[in-house]
Amino acid sequence: MTDFALIRLPDGRAWLGEGPFTPLSAAPAAGGAFYINDFDLADPQPWKQPARLHALTLENHAALLHVNGAQPPVINWAKPATEWFKMAFRRIRREVLSRRIEKMVPVLTEVGSLASGSPLKLIERILAAPSNTWAYAHLRDGAGFLGATPELLFRVRGDELETMALAGTAKPGSSVESFQNDVKEIDEHEIVVRYLTERLSQVGVVTREARELCQTSGLTHFQSRITVKLAQKADAASLVPFLHPTPAVGCLPRDDSTLDRLRDYRRQLKVPSFFGAPFGFIEPGGETTHLVVAIRGMAFEGNQVRLPSGCGIVGGSAFDHEWRELRLKREAVLRLLGLQS
Repeated sequence: MTDFALIRLPDGRAWLGEGPFTPLSAAPAAGGAFYINDFDLADPQPWKQPARLHALTLENHAALLHVNGAQPPVINWAKPATEWFKMAFRRIRREVLSRRIEKMVPVLTEVGSLASGSPLKLIERILAAPSNTWAYAHLRDGAGFLGATPELLFRVRGDELETMALAGTAKPGSSVESFQNDVKEIDEHEIVVRYLTERLSQVGVVTREARELCQTSGLTHFQSRITVKLAQKADAASLVPFLHPTPAVGCLPRDDSTLDRLRDYRRQLKVPSFFGAPFGFIEPGGETTHLVVAIRGMAFEGNQVRLPSGCGIVGGSAFDHEWRELRLKREAVLRLLGLQS
């Protein structure tokens, strides 16, 4: 299969859409379509309605995707260069310290070459990912991306919306108590919480749950669940640009000038366009829509494989800590995909 999209929800339900896809500017009323766009939301028709939609399981995925007999990929990774990222880090931190911005998330991408095997063999790994993640994948004309993200942009059903703030990462070896009292990580998290609650209060009544820990793939983050009773039924197509990018993957403030600088950094650092972008699905029947933030994944095209990771820079950020956090996030993806023990 050369053209497909898939999503697996935390409750285990999963769907595979088989191309060719019909592009749409709005989700079809009957549901059963995928939302696929880049970080900049450049596609005016991001809803993709598949020619065929299949219920997907670990048992039937290999036959549906025609990967029976395929071998897992063997990838030779190049050591990521520090120069461009260090320059971006210093510039962003100067802006934070001068109070021009509160936060920005630069991304480092590790590049590898495919020596043998098929990246599609990794789909069985993401389908078996922890139940607090959403698995996602897209392939078109031999190029694609896949992963399992712990971050929900929103889920909407009728007049009820659910989202989360997922930001702040525990340092290696730190205790739960030290992480829960880490001022820098709490600050990074609360920036995202404040952004989401302020934005969403414009469209309904917001309830924020207490900050808690989210553990996935060997990493520990702060997570705050947020629910909204919408004043009126919301269109997912309008909610995406209303919320994306949140400061968890973007910047604050989210004005045009700051967003332009964020995009410039992403171009300079050659970040895959899928990373941090919204990816989603409207269930058959059209009642429930899921949009996730496409992180903890990799992109592939030809023999090139790219593995991105991002870090939030705030006033208390230090380069050595952020550089280590980037490595830990990439290693978490590799463990998830069975590419590192």
